[in-house]
Amino acid sequence: MSHNQLDKKSEAWSALFSEPMSDLVKRYTASVFFDQRLWKADIEGSLAHAEMLAAQGVISQQDLAAIVKGMAQIRGEIETGQFEWKLDLEDVHLNIEARLTQLVGDAGKRLHTGRSRNDQVATDVRLWLRDEIDLILKLLGELQHALLEVATKHVDVVMPGYTHLQVAQPVSFAHHLLAYVEMFARDAERMQDVRKRTNCLPLGSAALAGTVYPLDRHRVAKTLGMVDAQGTPMVCQNSLDAVSDRDFAIEFSAAAALVMVHISRLSEELILWMSQNFGFVKIADRFTTGSSIMPQKKNPDVPELARGKTGRVVGHLMGLLTLMKGQPLAYNKDNQEDKEPLFDTVDTLRDTLRIFTEMIGGQPNPATGQKDGGITVNAQAMEQAALKGYATATDLADYLVKKGLPFRDAHEVVAQAVKAALSHACDLSELPLSVLQGFHTAIEKDVYGVMSLGGSLNARNTLGGTAPVQVKAQIERHRARLHQKEQP
Repeated sequence: MSHNQLDKKSEAWSALFSEPMSDLVKRYTASVFFDQRLWKADIEGSLAHAEMLAAQGVISQQDLAAIVKGMAQIRGEIETGQFEWKLDLEDVHLNIEARLTQLVGDAGKRLHTGRSRNDQVATDVRLWLRDEIDLILKLLGELQHALLEVATKHVDVVMPGYTHLQVAQPVSFAHHLLAYVEMFARDAERMQDVRKRTNCLPLGSAALAGTVYPLDRHRVAKTLGMVDAQGTPMVCQNSLDAVSDRDFAIEFSAAAALVMVHISRLSEELILWMSQNFGFVKIADRFTTGSSIMPQKKNPDVPELARGKTGRVVGHLMGLLTLMKGQPLAYNKDNQEDKEPLFDTVDTLRDTLRIFTEMIGGQPNPATGQKDGGITVNAQAMEQAALKGYATATDLADYLVKKGLPFRDAHEVVAQAVKAALSHACDLSELPLSVLQGFHTAIEKDVYGVMSLGGSLNARNTLGGTAPVQVKAQIERHRARLHQKEQP
């Protein structure tokens, strides 16, 4: 079949068939209008394959030179928007192959020696996802830096810590933010782990059983950077598994879903904190919207939408799991359905991380060298909220334990004291000493330092605690960790 026939008839298998594919089926089975984003990976993988074929003597050096030249032209056409993507050519692979054959003739036809679209697409998706994971890792680092910047400025700001959304104990606002830094740090670790298994070469497995040509798959893996930390080539070891495995895409989607769940938790808190009932923080106007009917409204649309998009990403994970659950070995057309959910997951996660980093940390202002926007903290509102819910009740119980009471007895004494404070509509620290001593004689004047918000924070001076000295140490630990990861 000539390259013109391939371009015209579109199917590389058309000689077997007695009638053309119907337009309805053509539209239903085509993927070119969403998988064309794989074009860079497709060209990169093809060039590595061609270089290996020439090194192995399967194709000539002249063919390799023609393929390299033709691919360079195709790259330029795609980058400048001049490349014509054709529905008749079904997918990104046939579109590029047809154009290459059009440009360089028989050399373009020889490129497909020793490979199938099955191992080709598996390679392309892995290469593309590997690069996207690298970008997501960078964005996760930037979001952690933004949280650390805000935390550094608010180590001594006291807010109520909650359980069941009820005031529990005082915590440092910085300590609260560092909880999210921990979450996003784990997310980065998961992404790095997924990257290892993504960065493994299927190419050379051909359709499902391997190939008769003397391929050097390790060479291709090295060329494409599919190596481990020691530089050892990472090559899929079973051809059946290599062409049909989508575990890496599912693993990535699971890791992405967890990132979005963490984003959603943070979103929920920002939405609560921004409400008039809390008034803990403000975010820059550019991240909010107004109401079409209520002029006083300033709605937290970005956190709300991120909370909603979490369901979208979790749904894609469920879709991919369901896609794979009933597939026999090896490749099946079902796997075409892996790309749209995977692509949308990447896009959603990438955009969400970018906007949250700016929303939390602000945007650099070239004129001032400072950052504009970001979170504005109302420390007074946080402190007043901490005083409302008897947040230092546990501190009073701990005080009594140190005086010799069993904790359960101390717990009961404090419950009586809280009941009295409720009836007097005051905080525990506002009860007179004589009233407190009526609950237990062990209570002395030094109890007021224990029941202060600052005293409560400072008392929790253990590793992982909310004492400012511990929070500062954690901030420095995170800064050092991120700096180390960012080193080349």
